[in-house]
Amino acid sequence: MSQRTSLGGVIRRIRYEREWSLAEMSAVVGIPLSTLAKIERGELSLTYDKLLQLSERLEIGLPELFSMPVVTQNPVGTGRRSVSGEANTITVASRNYDDNYLCSDLRAKIMTPIIIDVKAADIEEFGPLITHDGEEFVYVVSGSIVVHTDFYEPTEIKTGGGHYLDSQMGHAYVRAPGCDSATILAVCASRSDGLDQALIEQMVGFSEQASGAPRVGKKAKAKGGNRPRSSPSPVRARAGSARR
Repeated sequence: MSQRTSLGGVIRRIRYEREWSLAEMSAVVGIPLSTLAKIERGELSLTYDKLLQLSERLEIGLPELFSMPVVTQNPVGTGRRSVSGEANTITVASRNYDDNYLCSDLRAKIMTPIIIDVKAADIEEFGPLITHDGEEFVYVVSGSIVVHTDFYEPTEIKTGGGHYLDSQMGHAYVRAPGCDSATILAVCASRSDGLDQALIEQMVGFSEQASGAPRVGKKAKAKGGNRPRSSPSPVRARAGSARR
């Protein structure tokens, strides 16, 4: 299959034209987000039955589907930008973290910046280590944390310190002994599109396990990761973030 008619390039073009994230396209066509991401990267193809399903859900015939010109994965000079603020921040409160996802108005981001309040006091309280696609860097804004991973001894990081790791390795961030409050900036990155949505869904899943299905509402303000404690809602999408 030529580059012009590669399935990944075709899917990418359709998403750009319809202004969909990978998660949104996954919901429409009924194909898992992780599968679509691998197809876009040219790491996976689809069976004939799945191609028919894709064609029908998109309402595009197979001949038309494979005659579409593709778009490059990394267009040059797009001029994209986003200034973080209340209108484009999504907050997710889970058992171990209060996450503030910044610049949520940008789709298909390579990086996902998150301001996080670290809630767990130790690894026993945290529970099983978590994993997800990509890599990440965390910078301690205030307090001190201990980084737990599958392959390394726990590492304490104090205010002003940072830690870079492979996110596919089990990992967890907890408050250091004697630290009552800790806030970090985490920047997660992946070649796969849809990482921000996948992270949010993972955190929402943890919330559901701990306290039932989360409620969605609007959050008044979040600065430096310190969210108001008056609302019990684990997920709050601010104005302009309804697609979440």
